[in-house]
Amino acid sequence: MAADVKPSQKLAAYLGRKPVVLALLFLAAIIFFLIVSALSRAFHAQQVALADRWFNRGVNDLKARRYGTAVLDFRSALRYARDDYSYQLDLAQALMGQGKTNEAHAYLINLWDRQPENGFVNLELARIAAQQGETDKALRYYHNAIYATWPDDQEASRRYTRLELIEYLLKINVKSQAQAELIALAANIGDKAEQQAQLGDLFLRTQDDEHALAAYRLSLKSEAHDHRALAGAGQAAFNLGQYAVAERYLQEAIAADPKDAASAAQLKTAEDVLLMDPLRRGVPAHQRARTVMEDFEVSGSRVKACVTSSSSAPASLQALVDNWEKMKPRLNESALRRDPDLVEAAMGLVFAIERQTNTACGSPTGPDRALLLIAHLHEGS
Repeated sequence: MAADVKPSQKLAAYLGRKPVVLALLFLAAIIFFLIVSALSRAFHAQQVALADRWFNRGVNDLKARRYGTAVLDFRSALRYARDDYSYQLDLAQALMGQGKTNEAHAYLINLWDRQPENGFVNLELARIAAQQGETDKALRYYHNAIYATWPDDQEASRRYTRLELIEYLLKINVKSQAQAELIALAANIGDKAEQQAQLGDLFLRTQDDEHALAAYRLSLKSEAHDHRALAGAGQAAFNLGQYAVAERYLQEAIAADPKDAASAAQLKTAEDVLLMDPLRRGVPAHQRARTVMEDFEVSGSRVKACVTSSSSAPASLQALVDNWEKMKPRLNESALRRDPDLVEAAMGLVFAIERQTNTACGSPTGPDRALLLIAHLHEGS
C-alpha cells in the first residue's frame, strides 16, 4: 500500500514537518547559546573574583610594606585581568617599594600613555625622576600631578603633591623655586592652625622670614598658645631684626614649653640686643652714654683676644686695637651725653671691631654676637 503513496503526498508530508524541525533546531540553538553564555559568565565571574581576591591581598601587603609579597599578589591578579589599570598602578608602587625602579617605570610609562592626566601616575613618575637625579623630568611630572585629575579629594591631593615638590626643591637646595611654590600653596591653603604653622616652617627653611611670620601669626589666631607657632614666629621676627617682637613671641614659646632650649638661647640674644643697642629710639641720654661705654669695653676685649690668639692676625686688627686705645681716654658719661658725634664715633669703632673679628676669628657668642647683630641693624644709618 505504501508504494501507492503518490510523490505529491510525500512532498506535502515533508513540507508539513519542516517548520517543526526548524523550530526544534532554533530552540536547540537558543538553549545551547544560553548554556554557553551562562558558562562564559560563570567563568568571567570566577576570573573577576580571583583577580579581586589577589588584588585585595596585594593592597593589604602594600599597606603593610610587604613589597615582595605585594608584587606577587598583583602579578597574580593581573593574570586574571591583564589590562586592569588599577592593578598595574599598584604593582608599580609595590615594585618601587621593592627597589625595582626600572621595572616600575616601565609600567608607569605605559599607564601614562593611557591616561596622561592621572595624578597618581604623574606623582610616581616624579618620584622616580627625583631618585634618578633627573630634575627637569621630576619638576615636569610634579607639576603635571598638581594639575592632574585625582579620584578623591582633588584639592587635598594637589596640596599634598605641592608640599612634596617643595620638600624636593629644598632637598636639592633650589630655595627660590621652593619659595615660589610656597607662595602658590599659601594662596590655596586653609586657615587651620596646623596648616599655617606648617607653611611657616617651610617659609623659614626658604629664608622667607616675612611670609613665615605672617603664616605663624595666622596660625596663632586660632591657637594662641601653640608652642610650635610661637617659637617659629619668634625665630622669624629675630631673623628680620624685629627683636622686640621676637622677644615677646620667644617668651611665650618658653612659657608654653620651658624645655625649649633653642628658643631660650635666642631669647637671651634678643634681650642682649635690646639692652646693648644705644642707638634705639627712646633711649634716655644717660642710659645711652652708659651703654656705649659698656659696648666699648666688650668690643675691646674681643679685638685684643682675637689679636693675641691668632698668629696671623691681619694688620687691620692691630690698627683697630690702636684706635680703641686712643679713643678710650675720651669716653666718659659726661662727654658722651654732651657730644652725639662722640657716641657715633665710639659705636662706629665698636661695629668695625665686631665685623672684622667675625671674619678673622670666627663667629662671636654672647654679648659680642649681640653687638654684631646691632651693627647689621644700623648698617647704612
